[in-house]
Amino acid sequence: MRFTVPLLRHYWRNRRGRVACIGVPRPPPPQPRRASSDLAAQRCTALRYEKHGDPAQAVRLEVMELPPLGPKDVLVRMLAAPINPSDINMIQGTYAILPELPAVGGNEGVAEVVEAGPQVTSLRAGDRVIPRDAGLGTWRTAAVLAERDLLSLPSDIPLLSAATLGVNPCTAFRMLSDFEDLKPGDTLIQNAANSAVGQAVIQIAAARGINTINVVRDRPEFRRLSEGLKAMGAAHVIAEETLRRPETKELFQTLPRPKLALNGVGGKSATELLRHLQAGGSMVTYGGMAKQPVTVPVSALIFKDVKVRGFWVTQWKKDHAHDEGAMRTMLDALCALIRQGKLSAPSCTEVSLRDYPKALDAAMQPFTSTKQILIM
Repeated sequence: MRFTVPLLRHYWRNRRGRVACIGVPRPPPPQPRRASSDLAAQRCTALRYEKHGDPAQAVRLEVMELPPLGPKDVLVRMLAAPINPSDINMIQGTYAILPELPAVGGNEGVAEVVEAGPQVTSLRAGDRVIPRDAGLGTWRTAAVLAERDLLSLPSDIPLLSAATLGVNPCTAFRMLSDFEDLKPGDTLIQNAANSAVGQAVIQIAAARGINTINVVRDRPEFRRLSEGLKAMGAAHVIAEETLRRPETKELFQTLPRPKLALNGVGGKSATELLRHLQAGGSMVTYGGMAKQPVTVPVSALIFKDVKVRGFWVTQWKKDHAHDEGAMRTMLDALCALIRQGKLSAPSCTEVSLRDYPKALDAAMQPFTSTKQILIM
């Protein structure tokens, strides 16, 4: 006997003590335990796309058959998955890596192991897991995945923190660790400070005693945004326009000039970050929201010998695919900060998987500081 998707979702929700959806039928009576191959031969609901283009047109909610559970596979039920800019770019066909079509959207999220194959050694039923790398397709209710493609997380990490841990906090952690030897009292400057990466940078830096100068685009709610970032640990929050004015130099009467600049925007914003770096400092580009090239002043190279670098967390994970210790050490450090209340999830809006059009539309709006999280 095969569960339909609504029955399966109703059954899972009731097991977790959640209220069943109105209009969903009652689950069938308890059945005898199934063999792995039978259990995995169920269906899931997924957001798929068959061609690249506008996500609003390309993405469809579909029912998919799950493959049989192999000896080194695990059956997971997805709990929550965010909509990141890279997810949007992947659907549009403009990202650096593209999955084979048709594909399930989503590169990040958290799941719970339902059953493990007989040769799985590192995971068991009940464990929480996140994707090791991009491309697994997390916008679905369930999946059969290889053990090697998953990383376990402690069960005491809040759901939204777990769902958003694998990309942006890891990006922030690596950029703060791998380019300059930052010590307590040092300064960094970043644009896109209200992004998920920017919020993680603020919190991790504050935990390490590092001052942050945070640049955001001016907007009607600038004061409220500034207060929110300062509550996370930001030393200063300034608008893009202010960054270009002479009074910005007054900041460096009380703070040392930045050793590190983090650029998620590009264009003129990146050039202004470079102007404020101390001699020998580094600017690391991890995004290009402005879709404009980074222009490096000749004077910054000749007279300040600045270093201009790039970072892509997906490449870092590929480079360290066989270095289990590096990934584990980073995740353990981030989880420790979460437990200590020093690293929280970005501002999130929880959206039902079936309300995905609203979530996709909100994720693509300008001046957004809230991440859309699909709740399964």
